[in-house]
Amino acid sequence: MAEENAGSQPRIPHCRPMERITIQFDGGSRGNPGPAGIGIVLSAVDGTPLVALGRCIGRATNNVAEYKALIAGLQEAKRLGATKVLIRGDSELIIKQLRGEYRVRHPDMIILHAQARRLLDEFDQAVIEHNLRAKNVLADKLVNLALDRRADVTDTDMAVSSSVEPDEPSAAAAVGAVPKPGGVYSCPRCGCTIGLVRLSSFAPDQLKDFVCQCGIRMRAES
Repeated sequence: MAEENAGSQPRIPHCRPMERITIQFDGGSRGNPGPAGIGIVLSAVDGTPLVALGRCIGRATNNVAEYKALIAGLQEAKRLGATKVLIRGDSELIIKQLRGEYRVRHPDMIILHAQARRLLDEFDQAVIEHNLRAKNVLADKLVNLALDRRADVTDTDMAVSSSVEPDEPSAAAAVGAVPKPGGVYSCPRCGCTIGLVRLSSFAPDQLKDFVCQCGIRMRAES
């Protein structure tokens, strides 16, 4: 079997087929039209990030970038062997066009919409949900990182540290601005705990939340 070009695809932590994958996607341009980028995050059923990808796509409008992000996410899901997908994006226009609630009028978007629909038909099940912008932070971050760096971004480690929902309290927030020595921090997902023995010498504004191996920020126990 020929090896894939390592520079052409993001690294995948798991190669075994997966039944369902969640796809979060975002696209944007600076100028509309202008330099454009896409961001996608693919996660397993338990929330484990599998792929995080930001990519520049040249000059495009916001809506074209959104469609190209969705298409890239669907292609990655197929590559991972998913049979079902849960799709979440913060563009109400794209989501409603995919659901058939809005008509597709722009010539460029007609082509991309048809391509996305063909990919959707290849899955046994495809659920399409509108995702609030506040819950699509990582995909948006990947778009902007790709545009800033003018290169592909495949920071799966960043996906792990950012996979918690924005409205979920962090450990630092639960106890004040600075974690307290002797405090115990618990993961709300898997239940593991850690105890803080000695406070870091870093300045308070440099401290980061504790993150469990499963990707969720840990909360201080009361």
